[in-house]
Amino acid sequence: MAELCRTDSSLTALDEEMLWEMMEDHRCRIVRSICPSRLTPYLRQAKVLDQLDEEEVLHSPRFTNTAMRVGHLLDLLKTRGKNGAIAFLESLKFHNPDVYTLVTGLQPSVDFTNFSGLMETSKLTECLAGAIGSLQEELSQEKGQKEALLRQCQQLQEYLGQAEARAEALRQLEADHGRMKREVSAHFHEVLKLKDEMLSLSLHYSNALQEKDLAATRCRGLQEELYLMKQELQREKMSSSCEREFRERSLKMTNDLEPGDEELSRLKEENERLRSLTFSLAEKDILEQNLDEALESRQELVNRIHSLREQAMAAERQRKQYWEEKEQTLLQFQKTKVDCEIYKEKMNVLQSQVVELQKERDQAYSARDGSQLEMSQNLAEKDALRRKVFELTDQVCELRQQVQRLQAQAESLPGPKQEPGAREPCPKRKQQLVRMFALCPWDDSDGSSSECPGEAEASPQDPGPGHGAGLPGGRAAGADKRYWREPHGHLHSSGHPGLRGRRDGVVPRHPDYDGGLRGNRALVQGCPGGHDPGSGRQTSPEGYKKLVQDLKAKVATSGDSFYIRVNLALERRAEGELQVHCNDILHVTDTLFQGGSCWHAHRVGPYSTKGTEQGTIPNYAQAQQLLIALIQDMAHRSTMARKQPSGGAQKLVRIVSMDRTKASPLWSSFDGGQSDPSQVEDPSTVCFWAESYFTLVPYTLVHSHRPSRPRPVLFVPRVVGKILMEKLCLLQGYKKCPAAYLSQEEYDASSQRGDIIQEREASGGRYCVTCSTVESLMGKNTHALLDIQLDSVRVLHKMEIFPIIIHISINEKVAKKFKKALQRLGTTEDQLLEAARQEEGELDKVPCLYSSLAPDSWSDLHALLGCVRLAIADEQKKVVWTE
Repeated sequence: MAELCRTDSSLTALDEEMLWEMMEDHRCRIVRSICPSRLTPYLRQAKVLDQLDEEEVLHSPRFTNTAMRVGHLLDLLKTRGKNGAIAFLESLKFHNPDVYTLVTGLQPSVDFTNFSGLMETSKLTECLAGAIGSLQEELSQEKGQKEALLRQCQQLQEYLGQAEARAEALRQLEADHGRMKREVSAHFHEVLKLKDEMLSLSLHYSNALQEKDLAATRCRGLQEELYLMKQELQREKMSSSCEREFRERSLKMTNDLEPGDEELSRLKEENERLRSLTFSLAEKDILEQNLDEALESRQELVNRIHSLREQAMAAERQRKQYWEEKEQTLLQFQKTKVDCEIYKEKMNVLQSQVVELQKERDQAYSARDGSQLEMSQNLAEKDALRRKVFELTDQVCELRQQVQRLQAQAESLPGPKQEPGAREPCPKRKQQLVRMFALCPWDDSDGSSSECPGEAEASPQDPGPGHGAGLPGGRAAGADKRYWREPHGHLHSSGHPGLRGRRDGVVPRHPDYDGGLRGNRALVQGCPGGHDPGSGRQTSPEGYKKLVQDLKAKVATSGDSFYIRVNLALERRAEGELQVHCNDILHVTDTLFQGGSCWHAHRVGPYSTKGTEQGTIPNYAQAQQLLIALIQDMAHRSTMARKQPSGGAQKLVRIVSMDRTKASPLWSSFDGGQSDPSQVEDPSTVCFWAESYFTLVPYTLVHSHRPSRPRPVLFVPRVVGKILMEKLCLLQGYKKCPAAYLSQEEYDASSQRGDIIQEREASGGRYCVTCSTVESLMGKNTHALLDIQLDSVRVLHKMEIFPIIIHISINEKVAKKFKKALQRLGTTEDQLLEAARQEEGELDKVPCLYSSLAPDSWSDLHALLGCVRLAIADEQKKVVWTE
């Protein structure tokens, strides 16, 4: 078909049967994909359909669906002959180009000059054709977008597959975790059962002991009763034996009396006679008296017997009571004996542990002494090697001078004379090492200077009294001049204490010191008020000239104006001194106060840059000596320091070290080294102390910032931060900053833009916290909650983002309050304490201030959340100070 129909003109050349045969071959496709309401306007304009036909096709109740309407339309057009076929194909060209291509094999093209002639060409037709062309272009664009969306959908499906795989792995891990939790709970219940069984066994054992004691007591009672019964039995035997003997005697007597009846009668008579006898009155009285006495004595005996029996019964009761007390005392004695043995074993174990600890302590002390001795030996060797380097440097200078003299002589013999302006490099004098101040290895105690003669012309001859008073080793004013070269080759002067920073330029601090200013007006050192963040210097000739005039007129005596962060606690020792805490911000206004022995400063409030309380503080060198002494004192009291709970005591020192090779306005002002500017270009002549080593910094230069948008929030430790972020995300104004998944291409593009704050690797890509995500949250007036390390704070500062750091002090008592939350995260209390100790040590390295919450400022997690919100709101109002 494509071979038969290659052009539009070839369609008109075909006959009617061929055209309708082409359409009948694809009738099924035409019926399914064509909407008749879109084609009928064109067909009416081509005059192959009239209005009635259109109404019948579109609205006839006989046709219940679109396919039946399209079929009836084709049948009507077939009755119109060749014109109907050509008009139908041209309508397909405009409205269904894919069906047109399928039927004819041609690509549809809208050409106003290539109509079939069935209708008159008019401006309306041209507009319609143009509209159709634009719609086709939009359709092609939509197709391209559809293909792009399909490709993106495929990528998303791949990502979805990876995410499902990770989710499956996580579900597996969760199942393993649940299984392990169930096992742990089962073991825990078994332990509880064993504890209950052990408790019941101990109760049974104690009951058995009590029953044994009762049985022993009962046995003793039965033995006593048996003894009493034996005694009664003996008494009964004796009484029975006596009765038996009496009976035997009476029977014997009766037997003896039976033959003597006469004697019996005689005795009866005698008895009757005795009865009949009467006693006299005196005898009766005596007998009655005797009878009464006998009765009284008998009564007394009876009473005594009763009292003795009662005493015997009381004694028996007391004996039983004493016996029971004795048994209880013996039982308590046995228990106390067992407890004493247990305590003895514990004491022996503790004593052995104490002995081991003492041995370890002695070993640690010996190792410390050995390491200190080794360090001192290494330092001594290093000093000796440096002296050798000085000597070799002197020899090198002398040899170079000799070489230059020989070259000058050789050039003066055959050639022209040397230029008068040339200068020979001056030899460097051997310097004594001064290590105790931890500042620099130079000590110009004799007041001489190692500058070359050509440079000495630009240095002051008499800098005035008081200069160099605060420098280590008592260096005179002439030794305070130092030079260095920037990478672009300019020479700067930073050595004399008379040069300090100011918002309008660098100026001398003493009215008599003007020679050093004249020699360095082209380039002068700047300080925090208006300095360049990269170099710390600026050029301000107008401000410089104005301040020089003020100093000459003695209107001003100082040009200092910069802010510092104090890294140690300073007590007030005299009147006029300023008591300073660690991490305080001070505004230094005069570094030559009282002859340079101290600085004059103002304490800066947290919500503004204005000074409040004013006073004097030690200068840089004295503060550095105090810092070293304080660190040594804390090292000697390290045992006591370990026992202090986290966050319980006031912070005394912040240990900050700085590379001496990196330029710093404060450090360069107190560095006693010198460099010969005539030999800077030669790398072999660079001074030995240009190598990288570090020094302690008592004061740190800081700059102020006032961010208007909500600042991001960072929590220390991070484990507590995860717990708090879950709660804060439910509140308005807080939202967690998510880590976005980036492919390798996206990661490379973000790295080139410097948009990545923190990253962690994943399969096929990386999860990254980006600056754009944080900026978008800040733009929505929302605090971004960051789960990043403290090392990323400097990255945020470079991006002009200043986060709020909230430090929650953690100890063992506080860790128990997070027990349930830690179980949800799969973390233990010991891991929380260890992470808190590590991250608290990293806080000193953070180049900004932070807010701490004491453990006693909150009681539960809800109260901590309230304290955190108040701290965030307070920090948002404060001025941000960065190093």
